[in-house]
Amino acid sequence: MDACQSLTAYFLIAQPSYLMQHIHHIIHNKGIHMLISNLEVVPGKTITRHLGLVQGSTVRAKNVGRDIMAGLKNITGGELKGYTELLEESRAEAMARMKAQAESIGANAVINVRFSTSSVAQGASEIFIYGTAVVVE
Repeated sequence: MDACQSLTAYFLIAQPSYLMQHIHHIIHNKGIHMLISNLEVVPGKTITRHLGLVQGSTVRAKNVGRDIMAGLKNITGGELKGYTELLEESRAEAMARMKAQAESIGANAVINVRFSTSSVAQGASEIFIYGTAVVVE
């Protein structure tokens, strides 16, 4: 597993609450207003329609500058900030694409949201997010 996959797995598995808080912050600051939840229900709301599965993805590759800094950090220890930023940008982009798909079918919320990742080429990974588009009141 390369460094990009390791960091992706760390944020997706070991830090789910941090991940969701961070993504909510990014989405909110971009002016995107849609309820996104990893729960199957929305506390205090009633689901009036299920509209189906929605998804978003992006494939990102590492770059030479980040690889050089990551190599140095692997020796000295510490956060690989270049990869952290790459993964944050990737998650935000995938989330925005999922949200746009949900909006296009009339949803105002996406529930049961999950992230996944896969390696698609040497040094490139896909970030994939999916959930159920719903209308809540």
